[in-house]
Amino acid sequence: MTHQPIEHCGQTLWLLADKAIYWPARRALLVADLHIGKAASYRALHQPVPRGTTAATLARLDALLAVHDCEQLIVLGDFLHARTARAPATLARLQVWRERHEHLHIVLIRGNHDRNAGDPPASLRIEVKDEPWILEPFALQHEPRPHTMHPVLAGHVHPAFVLRGKARQRVRLPCFLIDEGVSLLPAFGEFTGGWTIAPGATGRIYLAGAGRVWAL
Repeated sequence: MTHQPIEHCGQTLWLLADKAIYWPARRALLVADLHIGKAASYRALHQPVPRGTTAATLARLDALLAVHDCEQLIVLGDFLHARTARAPATLARLQVWRERHEHLHIVLIRGNHDRNAGDPPASLRIEVKDEPWILEPFALQHEPRPHTMHPVLAGHVHPAFVLRGKARQRVRLPCFLIDEGVSLLPAFGEFTGGWTIAPGATGRIYLAGAGRVWAL
């Protein structure tokens, strides 16, 4: 299925195949680790990397916002990749995208890359908060650190899981890790790596791939 509804800490959350969470009660779409402009940052260092990753990331956001009834988009850190991501072409593309969603409330919880890149331009009308941001019953964060009073939804580590098949076949897929203390979202951005979660990890693992979400 394209989404997996779960009950977590008294809330219904939809784990989406495109590496995001829809929270119906809040009419909110949650994503982590967009790393907008990462490819441009690498090209500034004269490294050959794919083009079009920012456009692809924004197109995927468009598709999710078109399907789900959203009042707000919440980014769990690392919206921009680096100061070199603030290339004029990248910022212009972001501005056009923002104008398509002029009534959407966007909140960014600062991550480590955001602190280096600086806050998004004011013209993008993104409310920026330091972690944790308490949106009952959750503490919304970038870093996956336990909170003393609230279960955490976080990003930062780009969780992935390796499925092993016959003849040493391996498939590595992004995943959600849902736990009573700290839950992790996969990286939403197109040009991101991942941290491999070991089998037997604490919490429930949900894989995202091929337009589906399923529990291990």
